Amino acid sequence: MAAEESLQDLADLIGAELKGSGDCLISKIEPLDSASKGAITFLTSSKYQAELATTDASAVILKKEDAESCPVSCLIVDNPYLGYAKIAQALYPDNVLFGIAASAVIAESVVIHSICYVGANAVVGENTELGEGVVVGAGCVIGDNVKIGKGSRIHANVTIYDHSVIGENALILSGAVIGSDGFGLAPDGGKWLRIPQVGRAILGNDVEVGANTTIDRGALEDTLIADGVKLDNQIQIAHNVKIGENTAIAACTGIAGSTVIGKGCTIAGAVGINGHLEIADNVHITGKSMVTKSIKEAGVYSSGIPLQTNRDWHKSAIRFRQLDKMAKRLKNLEKTAQDQTKD
Repeated sequence: MAAEESLQDLADLIGAELKGSGDCLISKIEPLDSASKGAITFLTSSKYQAELATTDASAVILKKEDAESCPVSCLIVDNPYLGYAKIAQALYPDNVLFGIAASAVIAESVVIHSICYVGANAVVGENTELGEGVVVGAGCVIGDNVKIGKGSRIHANVTIYDHSVIGENALILSGAVIGSDGFGLAPDGGKWLRIPQVGRAILGNDVEVGANTTIDRGALEDTLIADGVKLDNQIQIAHNVKIGENTAIAACTGIAGSTVIGKGCTIAGAVGINGHLEIADNVHITGKSMVTKSIKEAGVYSSGIPLQTNRDWHKSAIRFRQLDKMAKRLKNLEKTAQDQTKD
């Protein structure tokens, strides 16, 4: 259930200039084109001016240049999307949960703050520490010697393996697995010998981990996810990977072992990153790219192939197979032309 706030309070919250009645009560956020009374919405692009003109919202978050066109009260800010995010947090706060379910299984050696919540059928192992305000959802399995910092929320059915460290105010969504064994195998006469993974998985403060994302423990050193990193759903992070502060990674990306990713990077969906690479700070990789070499300079990088009709794709695939022969022919033609020029 959403909270209810006055428009003046919301303006103060995001540092906005208020145009209209500050006494107006806001209880929900809805899309610009379908908003109703009591709702606040937002405008981020002037191409939606037609929807702004007909909105039934009680208020709109927008930029100064769009304020004159707004038929209802508005909050004027430089970044409407950021304003929307802050107001969404205020109107839809996390539920405050305290207590320990009767069916939870908690080892006697666990150090648990008096203000914590452990849900039904959750298991918390030996010598684990749960800080103030930690929420452990139903069905979670928290291993031995785990540390979870103040204010972190672990949603239902998360597994956190032994010796993992979770910082403060982390958010880990359902199905995530933290600190599982990495893919360590040695060839042994046509078979594979499993290599024990003895490092840890360490997550910093304000880290978010999406549903069904997996973060492997280190093989010898630790896997390190720095403060402020945001991970979408269904991401695979292999052993010994290091990700710098405030990097954000979208769904279905896979990062192979021992790769180091810098600060402030954005990695779009379904990107594949080889192991033992280094990616500089402020690198932005577009969707479905394949990263096979280190990236040493900030910037935007792409390698995905845009969609074509099936017929055109077949033509392109044939041309691709012909590139080597075409390159050799071009080289021979250039050599012939150079020889003729000398004569």
